Amino acid sequence: MISFYPGPSRIHDDIPRYVKEAAKKGILSINHRSDEFMHISEKTIGLLKKKLNIPDDYTLFFTSSATECWEIIAQSLVARRSYHLYNGSFGQKWYDYTKRICSGVRQYPFEREELVNPKKYRFGAEGGVICITQNETSNGTQVSNETIRLVSENNPNHLVAVDATSSMAGIALDFAAADIWFASVQKCFGLPAGLAVMVCSPRAMERVEKIGERDHYNSLTFMAEMMGKWQTPFTPNVLGIYLLMRVMEDSKSIEAVEKKLVKRYNRWVDFFGNSSNLTHLVKNTAAHSFTVIPVAAPAEVVTSIKKEAKKKGLLLGEGYGELKASTFRIANFPAIKKEEIEKLQRFLKSFV
Repeated sequence: MISFYPGPSRIHDDIPRYVKEAAKKGILSINHRSDEFMHISEKTIGLLKKKLNIPDDYTLFFTSSATECWEIIAQSLVARRSYHLYNGSFGQKWYDYTKRICSGVRQYPFEREELVNPKKYRFGAEGGVICITQNETSNGTQVSNETIRLVSENNPNHLVAVDATSSMAGIALDFAAADIWFASVQKCFGLPAGLAVMVCSPRAMERVEKIGERDHYNSLTFMAEMMGKWQTPFTPNVLGIYLLMRVMEDSKSIEAVEKKLVKRYNRWVDFFGNSSNLTHLVKNTAAHSFTVIPVAAPAEVVTSIKKEAKKKGLLLGEGYGELKASTFRIANFPAIKKEEIEKLQRFLKSFV
């Protein structure tokens, strides 16, 4: 089965080899306080910074998922206020999750076809956290680096946190434009689920120290102390971190990866642009995600496509939430091969 599901999605071909390699080297049973683990942790973080162009003075953490990062931000970085800009289900879930923990939570939903206007979002002098979903997996839209940078510049007393789960390691993100970035690895990283990466600026770490929250096992204050030794407060996903290290060792620069994905995205736009039956869900091409392609069609066509695709060994992403019956989604992640995309396009031609 070839997975085009937008997470968990297709893993890199070399993952089985890396797992065997880890077993042979004894990685599967090393102690997470050992020199061996600290070496893997340090090397992995160095590779992430190098390959993804993350500033040297940013601090990286390992967590279990992007959802855990929502919780960490709410617990350790939101002193009083958080402001949530979103246009889809995952951005709203982040808002809903934070609201369970913090009282001063505000939501600023915008339309799927709408581009974020940074001039509209100025949140005053009191420092809070502005939360942006850079790549909305549910509807295939994205917020540009430039927009994130301008929102940050317009709100100098606030931290900007970015959910980049469906884009980190797939497109070139301007990490210096925001203070907190996070992503799970089961999408553009091409890894099995169960690990996430969280990236924090020096300003974010100053806020962590100022708030000093220590009430949870994943409090950033404690996590920062342990990462100073290349460790985690909890027993981490050692295999996942090792696999991340190996994938990043073999990865091309993020600029090269993005170039490949944008080229593939453009081919998908052309493909659906020639169809009267299947269309890109989002009409405003300036809002399109490069890594998640949502396809709209009559409900009976969507049902037929998904059913027949499975018979052909092609796993498509379900439509999400209210879009479930009328859409399906195609992942455009680095691990997916050119010939696999061509196979899917040959299959879809009979429905075009």
